[in-house]
Amino acid sequence: MISTNHIFSLTDFQRNTKAHIQRLKESGKPEVLTVNGQAELVVQDASSYQALIDKLEAIEGIRQGLASMQRGEGRPIEDFFSIFEQKQGIDKK
Repeated sequence: MISTNHIFSLTDFQRNTKAHIQRLKESGKPEVLTVNGQAELVVQDASSYQALIDKLEAIEGIRQGLASMQRGEGRPIEDFFSIFEQKQGIDKK
């Protein structure tokens, strides 16, 4: 959730761009920019944005894996480890 402390007018952002960029980098939190009092844009520093994308991609991968499992695709983990150990020459005693 975006804090009310991170809502600014687009005009303020334009007038104080350096301060906004510094705050964005330090906090890692996005800012909402308003036009005529209405939320119009969300801005975020690049590294925080990349971290968000990475999390979303991981969640999507998990979602796809769960859906695949529900469709009965894949194989039991025991089968995977048995084949893996054999291919890697791992001798379980």
